Order: sequence, then structure tokens, then C-alpha cells
Amino acid sequence: MDYDKVTKLRLLEHLMSFVSEERKKRFDDILQHRTRHITVVLEDIYQPHNASAVLRSCDLTGVQDVHIIENGNDYSVNPEVALGSSKWLDLIKYNEKDNNTLDTFAKLKNNGYTIVATTPHKYNFNLDTLPIDKKIAIVFGTELTGLSDLAISNADEYLRIPMYGFTESYNISVSAALTLFTLTQRLRESNINWQLNDDEITDILLDWARSSVGRSEVIERHFMNNAN
Repeated sequence: MDYDKVTKLRLLEHLMSFVSEERKKRFDDILQHRTRHITVVLEDIYQPHNASAVLRSCDLTGVQDVHIIENGNDYSVNPEVALGSSKWLDLIKYNEKDNNTLDTFAKLKNNGYTIVATTPHKYNFNLDTLPIDKKIAIVFGTELTGLSDLAISNADEYLRIPMYGFTESYNISVSAALTLFTLTQRLRESNINWQLNDDEITDILLDWARSSVGRSEVIERHFMNNAN
């Protein structure tokens, strides 16, 4: 349910009263490194191991949002690989149409993102030269065939990770890890305003509190009934 700002803050304070001081500090520490300046888009990833490994890389590099395009494949997570990372991230799925790629790109562009396709076949930038001054959405494709032609033709920029062997491309989970580690390191070393704003922090903390507190939905419902 979407609450107004004052209600969110009051509910957050209430839920946080059930969270240990150690975990609260952990939340605060991690939020200092969270960003939406870089976001990840996954087009038709279907192997649970790879899907889960990408989520771990997002969590560990501070990327908060993962946009999941489900055209022909359902995105599933292997809990042994993800190690709980999915509950700390915002996963946005696009699966209402036969092909959801263009809708995903349109929504991201409307939110100010430059669409960056990862592909070994077209080249604008590498990890060291890709501009990061504006918000970027890094798009990764399927394990076997990479991005669809539609995704490639509608991207704004193209990113290639240098390779020096016989194989054509890195595994998707490795590509994501290399890309996110390098770009987020560059971001943190820059003067770009990449951190979350106060409203974003409140929303994320509220989700994290719900994930941390047992029977949080019962506690929240009881709080809201008494508040009204």
C-alpha cells in the first residue's frame, strides 16, 4: 500500500522499534552506498544460477534496482546462490506483453536513463570510457544468444567488455559482476550526485524493515488500524 510521507515515516519508526540496533546500523551503513544512478536490465535471463548471481552482484556493488524483462522466459532465483540478496533489492518485472523490451526501455528513458546495451558485436564504449555523468541502464541478454535485435537497435549506447581469448563473450553473471564493480567504483570516485534521496531512503528502509520483522504485515495492519 502507498502511504503519504508522514504516514510512511511513522510506520517506519514503529517497525524499526522491532529491529535490533546492530541491524539498524547495518542498514544505515549500506544505504550510504546504494544508488539508482546505475540500474540493471535483464532481458529473458532463464538460468536460476545466473539470475541469482546477478542479484548478488547488484547487492554487493550497491545497485538497488533490477528491471527484469520476461518475454519468453520466467525469471527464477536460486536461493543458494542469491543468499537472500533479492529481499534487499527492488525487482521490477515486465511481462504483460509478448515482447516487453520496448515498454521497459520507454519507462526507463522517461525516468532519465540512457539505455546501454552490452554486446560484443557493436562498440561505442568500454568500461573505462562509458559516460556515467547521467543515469544509465545497463542491459544484459540471454545466456546463449545475448540481447535481442530489438534491444540492440533501440539502445542509446553500446558497451563492450574487452576480451583476449577465443571465446566470444563472458558468462552473463561474470559480465554483470565486471561491469557493475567497475562502473560503481568509477561513480564513487567521481563528483556525481549518485546517492539516494531522502524519499528513496525512506521507501527502501520501509521494505527492509518489513523483510526483517516477523509477521510484519500483521504489525503494520494493527498500526494502521490504530492510526486511523
